[in-house]
Amino acid sequence: MNRRTLLSTGLIGGAALLLTACSENDELASQAGSDQGYVSGSGVVSQVPKDKRGEPLELEFTTLDGKEMSLADLRPTPVVINLWYAACPPCRKEAPALKALADEFGQKVQFIGVNVRDQEAAAGAFISNYQIPYPNMLDTSGDMVALLSGVLPPQATPSTVVLDAEGRAAARVVGEVDESTLRGLIEDVQA
Repeated sequence: MNRRTLLSTGLIGGAALLLTACSENDELASQAGSDQGYVSGSGVVSQVPKDKRGEPLELEFTTLDGKEMSLADLRPTPVVINLWYAACPPCRKEAPALKALADEFGQKVQFIGVNVRDQEAAAGAFISNYQIPYPNMLDTSGDMVALLSGVLPPQATPSTVVLDAEGRAAARVVGEVDESTLRGLIEDVQA
């Protein structure tokens, strides 16, 4: 490599490190994630007032078990969408809480898992290991991530979005979601 190529490579690498570095004092940096590919630490919670929720989210997708689903068909049931992947430590840590809440709310709330990185075998092993009772999809095309891009920062995994009965984004958690926080967000949407 010549000196100019080395310098350019060094500058690009340095810029990438600066962009991925997080600081406890920088809320946007803490939401954007890390170079490890996941958002660590406690989830950053945001709620959207009813009059500012915007349009219902629309997406048709196929679950890992081959079932065709549509966000529109789930209305008027509130929906919890969780973005995850198998090697993400916070995703593994929050999985039991998501399972417990899906069991607790039953048919009153529809949970949907969205695997943003894995192949079918790795996603299936995670679902089996954590006994996840709700439908999951592989977002290999990035359709769900693109749909949620106005709600979530890019590459924010894990993340959880709660849709109201009209299919509008009512709340989000960027990073690991805690059981009591998510229960509160769901109950707020149901009220």
